[in-house]
Amino acid sequence: MAEFILLLAALFSMVAFSIDSILPALPEIASHMVPDNVNRAQLVITAFVVGAGLGQLFFGPLADAFGRRLSMASGFALYMFAAAAAFGSQSLEALLFWRFVQGLGAAGPRTNAMALTRDLYEGRTMAKVNSMAFTFFVLVPAVAPLIGQSVILSFGWRHMFTTYVLVAFVILLWFLIRQPETHLPENRRSMRLKPMIETFGIVLSNRTTVLYMMIITLAFGQLMSYLSSAQQIFVDVLGTGTSFPLYFALVTLLSAISGFLNSILVIRFGMRRLALIGFVSQTILASATLLYWSVFAPEGNVALWVFVIWSTSLFALNGLSFGNLNALAMQPLGHVAGTAAALIGALPTMLAVLIAAPVGLAFNGTPEPLLIGVTLCSALSVLLIQTDRKNPN
Repeated sequence: MAEFILLLAALFSMVAFSIDSILPALPEIASHMVPDNVNRAQLVITAFVVGAGLGQLFFGPLADAFGRRLSMASGFALYMFAAAAAFGSQSLEALLFWRFVQGLGAAGPRTNAMALTRDLYEGRTMAKVNSMAFTFFVLVPAVAPLIGQSVILSFGWRHMFTTYVLVAFVILLWFLIRQPETHLPENRRSMRLKPMIETFGIVLSNRTTVLYMMIITLAFGQLMSYLSSAQQIFVDVLGTGTSFPLYFALVTLLSAISGFLNSILVIRFGMRRLALIGFVSQTILASATLLYWSVFAPEGNVALWVFVIWSTSLFALNGLSFGNLNALAMQPLGHVAGTAAALIGALPTMLAVLIAAPVGLAFNGTPEPLLIGVTLCSALSVLLIQTDRKNPN
């Protein structure tokens, strides 16, 4: 199980690494391609996220029809091809297109990792495995900006795409050598349009699954809002300069323990209760930080450490949420795990962009738009979880 958890963390990390490692490059991308509107550089993240969401609608049914290994390898191949093509992009439009395609490819590892977990585990055990994977996965956002900045300073921002190709190749090789097929031929479903639509219907007609997909949308929306705004807040507002990746690493490392704690607590207290605690806590902390910032307008080291502490709480409480929410959504759908993982990943990811993009573009020289967005998302999540009080999980 130890190697499986590490492999799972590596597969989940493809999306996070592809987003977080390019954050230090946003100022250079902006100055080279959109010097008159630097906020548009954030769309490099948005385009990838949209692709990663949409791609899951393809790789999920592919995984159910032909097995996890073929679907996984196809996603990695598309990811590496798009990264190589993005290297030579000469305009922001071209870069956004290839980032979108790169996101499509990253959906392969993301979807199949979730389906693999559901093939082998279910319920609270699945949530425990996801949480343990999260403990290692959280190291990726910690080191990704550091890796990105090192590559950018040494070779230029375009060579981030060379790095993506190399990382993807290593993880794919590890997967193909060590992970057997978990979706046996007798359990596979046709990829013809009618059976696919019927399978989508099975997933979307399940009330519990749809409820937790809505909550995952809000959770991912607030996290994407943070990632869209973090570089500008740390650099432009808090003045961290080239130290931004170090503070980002500090935030994610301090919050890493939450995934480990969840893997212990979830068996005793249940997935729903822990997710509820996480969202209630974040509603209180985000609104309190917003009030403090609005009243006192902190500056210097005080402002920096207030934001670092709140950022740590956001990442830590995500550790009490994401693994549990995905397991709750997947619980009723083991017989269509590939397609279920696709929809549970795709729809919230794409809908989260509708939250993150306006919050990121609303940046006004303070963290207040971000804090407002997180407060609203967490509060709405609390209300939605309360509608499922009878769930024993």
